[in-house]
Amino acid sequence: MKLFQREQYSLFGGILDWMLTPLLLLWPVSLGLTWLVAQGLANQPYDRALEYDARLLARQVQQGQLPSGPEHPLRTGAKDTIHYQVLDPQGRLLAGQPALPRPPWTDAERRDGAVQLHDAELHGVDLRLAAVWVPLAGPDQPLALVQVAETRDQRNALAGEIIRGVMLPQFVVLPLAVMLVWMALARGITPLHRLEERIRARKPDDLSPLNFQEVPLEVAPLVNAVDDLLCRLNESLATQKRFLADAAHQLKTPLAGLRMQADLAQREGTSTQELKRSLQQIGHASMRASHTVNQLLALARVEGTGTALAKQRCDLARLVIDVVRDSVPRALERHVDLGYDGAEPGAPGVWMEGNPTLLTELVRNLVDNAINYMPSTPEQPGVVTVRLSADSRARTLLLQVEDTGPGVPEAERALVFQPFYRALGTPVDGSGLGLPIVQEIARQHGAQVTLEPARPGQMPPGARFSVRFAGLQVPPASS
Repeated sequence: MKLFQREQYSLFGGILDWMLTPLLLLWPVSLGLTWLVAQGLANQPYDRALEYDARLLARQVQQGQLPSGPEHPLRTGAKDTIHYQVLDPQGRLLAGQPALPRPPWTDAERRDGAVQLHDAELHGVDLRLAAVWVPLAGPDQPLALVQVAETRDQRNALAGEIIRGVMLPQFVVLPLAVMLVWMALARGITPLHRLEERIRARKPDDLSPLNFQEVPLEVAPLVNAVDDLLCRLNESLATQKRFLADAAHQLKTPLAGLRMQADLAQREGTSTQELKRSLQQIGHASMRASHTVNQLLALARVEGTGTALAKQRCDLARLVIDVVRDSVPRALERHVDLGYDGAEPGAPGVWMEGNPTLLTELVRNLVDNAINYMPSTPEQPGVVTVRLSADSRARTLLLQVEDTGPGVPEAERALVFQPFYRALGTPVDGSGLGLPIVQEIARQHGAQVTLEPARPGQMPPGARFSVRFAGLQVPPASS
């Protein structure tokens, strides 16, 4: 039961409902219980007086003093009508009101000499009766019945006075209780209003944590969670700002080169050879800028995929072989020996749930990175080997791309996965985004990327990038 209907759930209204609804529902129950208690309290003194009258009349009957008439003023000043009845052991009327109902007790209960009380009705009027059985001649003689009956007017009047005395103050206390509950709740949620005011007064760039110690204990976990969200949001914004700054810096160099070469080409007296050289530089700078933009878009697309990553059953061996096949012309151009060594397409354990487009991008970036940074000549060609091994029992897939190049110093192995990071002295053009893209795609597929020397202790040591996919394998489709 809701006392206050609202379009949106209200914490204040919900607590108020749960506090006031039982209070208002229990109030009629309290009225009924009060009425029963009042009836019991009102009956007690009148029942004792009625028992006394019954014993007094019983002694008079034993002494042979029978009153006359159906009514007798046994109690002076009584406002109720009092009836009596005396029956001999054979049930014949000796005195009093003949129409009084008989008591419903057994012979064993008659002989204990106690006064028995019961309710009855006479001519439509409610009565309270006291009955006692007394021997007329001796202790072992047949018992005569003596009854005294009283109307309930005074009892009901006393019960009404008790109820009025108890319930009337409740008509004042109940609204007062509702008002006090309302005020207590309003005061209790005041810290939430203050917290709201503090949040609204903040500047848009203020992402500092809230002070959860100034709010109620029950709200502290919520404020703590908001603080954690603000902290992560602040880190995300800082990363975006750094990313944009680095992207602007990376794009500034090729764009400046384009502008400079265009200015050189437009100078008076420029020879045909110089013009061709400027056009070649313009083409090279535009390719570098295009590559950087494509990598930026790829990284943004990968990071924006999030939890909504669309996955399907795919053959990782087939994807890897296709990438290696597509990269062979580039490898031959750079005099690099590129090869594949691993599981065949369709083999057991090479199937997994993933996004084929992103997995292809992951493999392509690793292969391109190895080819680009491989010092290679026709006399001493570099070697790049792509391996894929499947462990059906452990439900893992291990992708490795290793080369025979100079490797990565141990101090820089964690830095190469940061956006735009490039080792000092590297003569190769690049954006520094390939490995961060690899790491993000691996993270979204529950995989880990590691970097280690391919030939520890040898010179050059080479580099081996390993991507371990765990628990993602699925059985191949049935033919």
